[in-house]
Amino acid sequence: MKNSKIIISIPAYNEERTIGAVIREIDDALKKGHDYQILVVDDGSTDSTAAVAKKAGAIVFSHQTNQGLAETFRTELQKCLELNAGVIVHIDADRQYVAKEIPKLLRKIDEGYDLVLGSRFKGKIESMSLIKRIGNMAFSKLVSNITRVMISDAQTGFRAFTKDVAEKVKVMSTHTYTQEQIIRAVRQKFRIAEVPIYFRKRRDKSRLMSSPFEYALKAWINLVRIYRDYEPLKFFSYIGLVFFLTGFALGTWILYSLLTTGTVGALPRVMLTVLLISVAVQIWLFGLLADMFRK
Repeated sequence: MKNSKIIISIPAYNEERTIGAVIREIDDALKKGHDYQILVVDDGSTDSTAAVAKKAGAIVFSHQTNQGLAETFRTELQKCLELNAGVIVHIDADRQYVAKEIPKLLRKIDEGYDLVLGSRFKGKIESMSLIKRIGNMAFSKLVSNITRVMISDAQTGFRAFTKDVAEKVKVMSTHTYTQEQIIRAVRQKFRIAEVPIYFRKRRDKSRLMSSPFEYALKAWINLVRIYRDYEPLKFFSYIGLVFFLTGFALGTWILYSLLTTGTVGALPRVMLTVLLISVAVQIWLFGLLADMFRK
């Protein structure tokens, strides 16, 4: 890595008040002894984000409309590879991550790791709401279970990775990139490490979530999606089990009624029992097929 070109990639949406400071902090952290460029991917901002970033010395590529974090991340990877990046450092535009800690991530790349995550939970968090803290921990627990690699902060937006990871780990999701890159990297045998980082309090309102309740809703939807996509056999097995146990309980009650009274009750009860167990079997079969063709 020591002779590799470093691209610092920053996704930005309406961050005119902070993007200039982030770029200056990066310059201060890397101006001695690093071959680097700063790329800002402006995701359809309606303010002066692009102009401020250009004035501060960054290369800027702008989406015509806001396309979201996952699509912006794919654009970042494409543009970084076009710039001949050997190492890519991804950092947010809101100044919550501390740019002077970038060398900590790069040192781990020097040690031979392919993907290095800046972990807020191993470092110090200045401020994070309880609902976001719980959501982040739930994501990390799920990703750790799927990958069988202990990850303390799967949601972090502060990470460094090699050109090989950028080229070979394809992010297909339309809703998130943070967990998917980790899961795919582990499955492709890339080496992953975490380093503790400092996480600042955000000084203004988030552009991504309008309220903690919106965050909670989207977080749980994403958790279900990740489990469905990467552990389909378990996901559909649990759903099928609910139908099977309901059908089994109803069937047991019908059998008990037959043995004690000589009747099974109304015909719809028997039909419902058969339907519930049949649905369970079909869901399990679907899970097996999904597991065979999973990503």
